[in-house]
Amino acid sequence: MRDEQHKFMMLLGQWPARLTAEEAAWVLNCQPYDIAPLVTARLLKPLGNPVANSTKFFATADLLEQIKDRNWLVRVTNALQQHWHHKNARKQCRSLDLDGPTNGPAQKCAPLMTLAG
Repeated sequence: MRDEQHKFMMLLGQWPARLTAEEAAWVLNCQPYDIAPLVTARLLKPLGNPVANSTKFFATADLLEQIKDRNWLVRVTNALQQHWHHKNARKQCRSLDLDGPTNGPAQKCAPLMTLAG
């Protein structure tokens, strides 16, 4: 944990009521860019009804309660693994499409492209 993170967690000996996506990522021990896929998978719920490009806040009490649930942590881990698997597969398929004809391995990518969106 970085010094900045440690100072944040030790802030006045108590947690703030709301966490930003970056702070929520610190609590979950993941990267800030992993929060968006968790919101999409409905494993995290931002406070209020934020628009797509606004700062998202998460209730600290809810998050601290969820991290005690092993099943929820398993679902988080699986959702992140699946997200990155699909993202990497799409990236690989794009490079295959650019490299060669459509009668090779790129044809195997068509189902991945439709699943991942």
